[in-house]
Amino acid sequence: MKRKLNIVLYSPEIPQNTGNISRTCSVTGTALHIIKPIGFEISDKTLKRAGLDYWSTLEVYYYESYEEFEEKHKTDTIYYFSAHADKKHTDPKYEGEVYL
Repeated sequence: MKRKLNIVLYSPEIPQNTGNISRTCSVTGTALHIIKPIGFEISDKTLKRAGLDYWSTLEVYYYESYEEFEEKHKTDTIYYFSAHADKKHTDPKYEGEVYL
């Protein structure tokens, strides 16, 4: 089975972090899912000013709430990450389409 990675950001607040993550997604062909609210403006003007001119090549999806994301992906495999987790991100064997 072909693996498809998806990165999910819940209520991102720092534009530089989101920019770095989106750049990595663009280069690796990974889809980016952003769950609102967003702590900064995403518009053509702000993206160009931040040097994110590749944004149009990015596969990006927006959700109004976590509940909307959860409803659309209720049968998908979702992994949650935290600095306080007991398991390492390298522990699972990621197979198929996964959401990180």
